[in-house]
Amino acid sequence: MKARPYHHGDLRAALLTLAEDTLRARGPAELSLRELAREAGVSPAAPSRHFKTKQVLLDALALEGFQRLTAAMDTALDRAGETFAHRLEALTRTYLDFAAANGALLDLMYGRKHEPDAGADLVAAMHRLKDLATDLIAEGQRRGEVREGPLDLLALPLFVALQGLTQLALSGGFPAGEIEAGVDETIAFILRGYAP
Repeated sequence: MKARPYHHGDLRAALLTLAEDTLRARGPAELSLRELAREAGVSPAAPSRHFKTKQVLLDALALEGFQRLTAAMDTALDRAGETFAHRLEALTRTYLDFAAANGALLDLMYGRKHEPDAGADLVAAMHRLKDLATDLIAEGQRRGEVREGPLDLLALPLFVALQGLTQLALSGGFPAGEIEAGVDETIAFILRGYAP
């Protein structure tokens, strides 16, 4: 990996960027605060001012991932039409686009969320993302576009479909030419399941 010397500004942000590059290229096991310091052009002790351990760095990276994904989904929903179908499609496609561009980061995000030592801010960020989906379903229910039922239970098939579709797309389970058709069919399937 090419070193990008750190000269001034936000060392924390620079370390997160370098860590994400390493995560994408070589995985979390290869992350080292000492190596990140070398790549940033700072002393080996400098990262410890922001990240006491590698796990603290990974948690910060996961938190940033949840924040970026939530912001992207908020933006997509703001631009989507008013119907449940349009909003579901915007949410689904934004999630899949994020996953395609950030597969290693997504694995890190979901790998940490259930760990007993996961920080409260990380758990809260995961819940904010989940709330986008449950709020979408609740809104659809109020408009008469989604059948009645408990939100957590109705959200489960959406989460399963998104995760399953993401894994198939990232693992090559879909031939490249069939991914778009698979996304369209999955969205149509979900809509039929939510219909009143």
